[in-house]
Amino acid sequence: MAAPPPSLHPARTSPTGSDVDLEVVAAPAAVPPAPARLTTEQRVRRAASLLVLSAVLPGSAQLVAGDRRVGRTALRVWAGLLVALLLVAVLWFADRSLALGLLARPSVLAAAGLLSVLLAVAVPGLLVDAWRLGRPGDLPVTARRWVAGATAVLVIATSVPFVMVGRRLWAAADLVGGVFGGNEAAGTSKGRYNVLLLGGDAGSDRIGLRPDSVTLASVDAGTGRTVLFSLPRNMQNIPFPKGTPAAKALPNGWSCGDACLLNAVYTWGGQHPDLFPGAKDPGAEAMKQAVAGITGLDVSYYVLIDLHGFRALVDAMGGIDLTVKGRVPIGGGTSKVVGHIEPGRQHLDGWHALWYARSRHGSSDYERMQRQRCVMTAMAGQMDPGTLLARFQKVAAASRQVVSTDIPASDLGTFLDLGLEGKQRTITSVQFVPPIVTPSHPDFALVRSRVAAAVAAAEADDKAFAKAGGASAAPGPAKSAPKPSKAASAAPGAAATPRSPSAPGTDTAASGTDVSSVCAA
Repeated sequence: MAAPPPSLHPARTSPTGSDVDLEVVAAPAAVPPAPARLTTEQRVRRAASLLVLSAVLPGSAQLVAGDRRVGRTALRVWAGLLVALLLVAVLWFADRSLALGLLARPSVLAAAGLLSVLLAVAVPGLLVDAWRLGRPGDLPVTARRWVAGATAVLVIATSVPFVMVGRRLWAAADLVGGVFGGNEAAGTSKGRYNVLLLGGDAGSDRIGLRPDSVTLASVDAGTGRTVLFSLPRNMQNIPFPKGTPAAKALPNGWSCGDACLLNAVYTWGGQHPDLFPGAKDPGAEAMKQAVAGITGLDVSYYVLIDLHGFRALVDAMGGIDLTVKGRVPIGGGTSKVVGHIEPGRQHLDGWHALWYARSRHGSSDYERMQRQRCVMTAMAGQMDPGTLLARFQKVAAASRQVVSTDIPASDLGTFLDLGLEGKQRTITSVQFVPPIVTPSHPDFALVRSRVAAAVAAAEADDKAFAKAGGASAAPGPAKSAPKPSKAASAAPGAAATPRSPSAPGTDTAASGTDVSSVCAA
């Protein structure tokens, strides 16, 4: 018979001398004490710690003391958001235009808005759950109140910003999709974006809309430096670019006397959409071609702002600030003058800004052009990121109503980037008014030579600026004009090039119309 197996319990001698079995028992693993066995101080510290953890890393409180699946999911989402923000930051520094283009897509804005709203619910929910996990019923009354109050503050502090950001993102998606959606990219022309800016005047005494102000912005696609060319609305005998259907239909140009002014081209284009196939707005396309024929520059895009809706846009911005140099009447013409915009530094709301830009009583069209330019400059300069963020929903809603354009959403990032670059550089502003041109019989060869010279001079300034390391880029007080580049000097009429190295929006006396004598933004 086999011997029994050796004992698993080795014997030892007891203090009394007898043999006893020593049973080997593993020590139990150390576990944190249950909340109920904690001291009062430990319970308070535990509740506060869970709340802080949830505020710093949403989901961490649940991972430590609650539902771990919820905690892991929340932490993964939070980590994904941080990685996404890091990638956007890297892309911003690597290619700002691409980053802005990505962020300006309606689908991206809408998705980000939806995510922000979801976070406005989820993050406060995790905070409330962290408060529950802190077992407030086991806390002293004073500590319970402090923890509850801190939870309420954190819930508000996290939910309100997410809600505000979400609403702004939704508004931005609606604006971009509604205004810029469905348009096709036109690209640059000789390294420049030439954008026609139209101020539409659809008054009750008019049939249809006619542009009250016509300005061509020529923007360097590399630097954002901008040259503005203002054209009088009463210019006549307008040529269209050779080879276009409009030029074939009007071989002698838009010339029928006082009935054929530049701003009436918009109405004519709308009446002949067959001459502008594929155009979303035939009137605007007709204006683009007319301005191209006048200036010799290919016009890439247009932006049309209804001047009546402009009032709502100014109000959405909170008004604009101008220095008025001369008294401007409110009313006049067929109605009574009911007041004046007085000289001096003025803060104008939308109603007064519209009157300031459009008032005709006792002034010429050319003075009105100067005032409109000043208003445009004020809006561009005062529509800073802080104003946009604070009033974005109102600005977006107003813009949706007053702005139409054929700039596509795909180019929006490029223009936003150029706008940021351009704000750091001076703006040349040229106004084609008497004595430079006679609106009834304009010398288009002279106009084109001056346009070419102004563009060449701006590009030469950019090259000089690059060689100097950017020391002269920041807007500042007016200074003497540098000598024109060789390219500018070679162009006909370059000697009298109306160009300005001064602060944005300032016109030189060489143009025959110094806007600073009328107003300053």
